[in-house]
Amino acid sequence: MNILKARIRLAIFAALAVMTAAVVAIAVASSFETLSPRAVRNQAAAGPGKPPGGIDCRKAKCIALTFDGNPRKPTDALLDLLARYQASSTFFLEGRKIGEHPDVVRRIATEGHELGNHTWTHPRLTEVPDERVRDELNRTGQAILSITGKKPLLMRPPEGRTDDRISRISRELGLAQVLWTVTAKDYETTDTALISKRVLDGADRDGIILLHPLHRGTVPAVPGILKKLTAQGYSFVTVSQLLYPAAARPGKVYR
Repeated sequence: MNILKARIRLAIFAALAVMTAAVVAIAVASSFETLSPRAVRNQAAAGPGKPPGGIDCRKAKCIALTFDGNPRKPTDALLDLLARYQASSTFFLEGRKIGEHPDVVRRIATEGHELGNHTWTHPRLTEVPDERVRDELNRTGQAILSITGKKPLLMRPPEGRTDDRISRISRELGLAQVLWTVTAKDYETTDTALISKRVLDGADRDGIILLHPLHRGTVPAVPGILKKLTAQGYSFVTVSQLLYPAAARPGKVYR
């Protein structure tokens, strides 16, 4: 009987621990505000002249493709596909390999895509000190600036891990944070059909799709994704185009 009571108490304590962890996770996740592109766009005053790229997402059915990682060889094949479908996208680049592939970085910019900051070495920013966060973001921003002549205004925290501290530092550095509405989790599979299905199942107007070109199944999935979303009436835009006539505000988190 005593053993049974002890087991019941342990089960209760375990359940309480799980509930407490869930409450803490919810509190952390909700400690900063996330903004949807549609909401900020609809609240903004009408912009002067034509929208960037000629697509007004207040009227068009828009979606933003975003690609994270190092600008290595598969990026050229991806850019060929995007050009074929006239699909503007946003590339969040890690800084450590940028110097080895300046032509790829330059091509991304010259073909009308948007460049964002994805840190230098891809650490979990919430787990490193302030100075490391600043260094990771500043080094990557400067590397992109040295090649394209333009410093990124957007950043994506690795694994989407952010909090009030990261938001404060991002604001100091003039960077807005961009998360996502759909991820194919292409880092855990090489199944092209599955990657495509995950994207298409989650795609919606004003969505932000996350993909990683360096994973083997990703680039082969892109033609089918582009073809099917085009048939569904989507226009492919950068994150900044998705927000227009609003502009991304430093420190804020968009998804």
